Amino acid sequence: MKLEAGQVAVVTGAASGIGLAMARRFAAEGLAVVLADVEEAALAKAAEELMADGAQILARTVDVADPGSVRSLADATYDTFGAVHVLCNNAGVGSGAEGRMWEHEPNDWKWAFAVNVWGVFHGVQAFVPRMLAAGEPGHVVNTSSGDGGIAPLPTASVYAVTKAAVVTMTESLYAHLKAEHARVGASVLFPGPHMLRTGLWESHRNRPERYAKERPRRTPYRSLEQWEAAMREAGHEVAFTPVEEVAEHVVDGIRADRFWMLPASEHSDRQIRARAQSMLDRANPSYLENFILD
Repeated sequence: MKLEAGQVAVVTGAASGIGLAMARRFAAEGLAVVLADVEEAALAKAAEELMADGAQILARTVDVADPGSVRSLADATYDTFGAVHVLCNNAGVGSGAEGRMWEHEPNDWKWAFAVNVWGVFHGVQAFVPRMLAAGEPGHVVNTSSGDGGIAPLPTASVYAVTKAAVVTMTESLYAHLKAEHARVGASVLFPGPHMLRTGLWESHRNRPERYAKERPRRTPYRSLEQWEAAMREAGHEVAFTPVEEVAEHVVDGIRADRFWMLPASEHSDRQIRARAQSMLDRANPSYLENFILD
């Protein structure tokens, strides 16, 4: 698909991190950009910054876990711009779950699934039928993660399960679009190949009351800076991928109609090979034994 001035991109989770980087990149290509985020103040700041650079912007406060909120986003987008060519279902949260899986609170799972899985489906359901009806070239990008999308990090199992679901949902979407001979493509995005400085570590700041934790945490939430400091203290230097590189990867992938937006990484390739070989050999998942479960 060609990206051209006058097209329209919709990005959820657009007020910061990967979402904001994608929004900036689409705006640089001359696209009008719809910014959707649950965090109102950060959203207003992002919209102001992009408009100051001359971008055509529509900003909407949206809770992707609420289908009505996403339908309202679609209505506002089509009322304003009359079309959508790129849809990035990018909003995501960490769950804040602690301990073993059987110790997790149900609300940790409900919240993570509401945003990370249902949020993607709500975006697909609200926008894709209209994109198909328009008959114009388009593309859907769903954000997954190497954690779950490739192999789970057991210490973040709730998040991993949701991101595995995003991969399967996007594979199914791709097949359905092909069956319709649609001019709309689909891709699954694995941000990386290294760690990213995003607001995912502070997801709890936006946790709604309906998914509130039922008991106090045993340990305080740890920021990315605190985690990075702990890793350094343990003698591990952490590599980071700039979010701008992720946005560039998305633009390149849309242009190439590339389903797997998976940056080159020997670490990822080893995980993929190990997991696939385990399945082919009907062997136990020894590739998980490298992870230490505190």
